[in-house]
Amino acid sequence: MSRYHEDDEYVADEYEMEDLDDNMDYETNDRDIGSDSDGDEYEYMSNKLQDTSAAQARRGKDIQGIPWERLSITREKYRQTRLEQYKNYENIPQSGETSEKACKATNKTGMFYDFRRSSRSVRSKILHFQLRNLVWATSKHDVYFMSHSSVYHWSSLKSKKTEVLNLYGRVAPSENHPGSLQEGLTQTQVSTIAVKDNLLVVGGFKGELICKNLGRPGVSFCTRTTYDENAITNALDIYTTPSGAVHLTASNNDCGVREFDMENFRMTKHFRFPWPVNHTSTSSDGKFLTVVGDNPEGLLVDSHSGKTVAPLKGHLDFSFASAWHPDGQTFATGNQDKTCRVWDVRNLSESVTALKGNIGAIRSIRYSSDGRFMAMAEPADFVHVFDVKSGYQTEQEIDFFGEISGTTFSPDAESLFIGVWDREYGSLLEMGRKRNNFYLDSLF
Repeated sequence: MSRYHEDDEYVADEYEMEDLDDNMDYETNDRDIGSDSDGDEYEYMSNKLQDTSAAQARRGKDIQGIPWERLSITREKYRQTRLEQYKNYENIPQSGETSEKACKATNKTGMFYDFRRSSRSVRSKILHFQLRNLVWATSKHDVYFMSHSSVYHWSSLKSKKTEVLNLYGRVAPSENHPGSLQEGLTQTQVSTIAVKDNLLVVGGFKGELICKNLGRPGVSFCTRTTYDENAITNALDIYTTPSGAVHLTASNNDCGVREFDMENFRMTKHFRFPWPVNHTSTSSDGKFLTVVGDNPEGLLVDSHSGKTVAPLKGHLDFSFASAWHPDGQTFATGNQDKTCRVWDVRNLSESVTALKGNIGAIRSIRYSSDGRFMAMAEPADFVHVFDVKSGYQTEQEIDFFGEISGTTFSPDAESLFIGVWDREYGSLLEMGRKRNNFYLDSLF
């Protein structure tokens, strides 16, 4: 990923609806984060009354609350403008245009998830423009997200936001574990987070890892995985091994992948690769690890030895996303060439299929727990939900405006949450599995 310098802040620019033509045309890295107080003021002003419910959306209200009827441009015209002017960030020039030739046409008539609510008080801020894993669901009503210097919990049932971990000052562990920095860490700049069940893990721009049990007060473990100058924690993957143990893999810009046993927070493996690693994910049987990063070719490696099983050839730029289907045989990778490729471990000579985004890099990929759906998120405006059973032929295209901070299915696959960052219309979009029970909308 793009190299981090201490004085730099890499964030995605946000557009203002008052000036539709001039802003939000780039996935960029040249804007300062700004003060937390400014963001807090916006959040205070964006109260519950500005949320949009499913019933309101059916009556014609925009799902983000954008008052198109009062603007000088229609939604359709602005969408066309965005499609024409949004500039995808590429490390290899023209990778997006070239990759389109290999992509399959899909049927965009799928309707798998219905809009349920847009919660304006939930603003998951993007902290590095290439890293978009800042929203995680632990149930169909419980979501964790990053905003400014804190991790928050959102209850969609209570419409209540609660601070879980504040990283602005000093964070020190309340438990004693070998390798933990008892003096703690100060003013950690968060690059990524991961949440599974009761475990929250935060990664930082200087190789920090902070682990918290959500059922207990305090922080369990703090460490710096590396003191390398180029040490951004790019991605975290919490998973359960076939034996039932909870493990974590941390992908780092220092070209390393580290695995931890989360029972005692002990590092059990450390693999090194020829290039910065942007994302890894582990197969359900624990045998394989997908490794993608600052190289067009990804790798499938043996998760025990770290040795390469096969290269993954097909992408044309750097990759920032990967995910395994629950069957343990197929997996997907997302790239800045604006494509997602699906692979089968039984034949890795080429990808099974290539799926195209509309305007930008594929920065997040998630499979539903039942394996029925795959969600593919671009940097802004579009999340695509594919029907895996159709061979990825049918998709639902979720269309909105704003940079995407994260996408997550609930563990039971009943909900899909999308974090949208925008100064004025940022929110958490909540989608519900389509069951044709429209009377239930009144509950949300």
